[in-house]
Amino acid sequence: MVDDHALVREGLCQVLQGLKAGEATEVLQAATCSRAFELAHFNPDLDLVLLDYRLPDMSGLAALEIFGQRHPELPVVILSGSANPSVIQHARDLGAAGFVTKSCLSDNLLSTLRNILAGDIGLASNFSPLGEEIYGAPIKKNAPPVLSPRQQDVLCLLLSGMTNRQIGEQLSLGSETVKFHVSNILRIFGASTRTQAVLEAKRWGYDQLSSHNP
Repeated sequence: MVDDHALVREGLCQVLQGLKAGEATEVLQAATCSRAFELAHFNPDLDLVLLDYRLPDMSGLAALEIFGQRHPELPVVILSGSANPSVIQHARDLGAAGFVTKSCLSDNLLSTLRNILAGDIGLASNFSPLGEEIYGAPIKKNAPPVLSPRQQDVLCLLLSGMTNRQIGEQLSLGSETVKFHVSNILRIFGASTRTQAVLEAKRWGYDQLSSHNP
């Protein structure tokens, strides 16, 4: 939970205790982006980041981009005081798993976060998942995307959080070849970032693929 207001953080911590029935939710708090990056680095088992849009050391969108580069498998949800369509679209383009407003009801917030943790992507203040509708513009739901065997190999390693360099070493591929495959995977899933591709792949069940065995 990244927010520079202690009362907001404490309030959300209480709300997040309802995320899993009968089970306590561990919430790490950060008042700045730099502290959030530090916590993410030392806690690789994080499930989700709830990130305020306005923070003292940098904007939430700038922090979102850094999270996407350093932790592409980690869902990041933007929390904002207003549902500005351009901001929502920008957050989505940068790979946000969801966008919620501070005026939303606690039950709606928890429902959205549960969906995201289950592999869906939350959209905005109306909590519609991406893939259904974005401000009146429907997005077609097709059959599961078809990947080549090599693309599936690369995707499996993307899902495990590997960098391009690690993927290249694991599959004995050059850096340009890895970039080519990753770019094609993003295109196939209609994603603009690795985070979006990973979340979309999970939505289609690709996280059930067996790990690559060289």
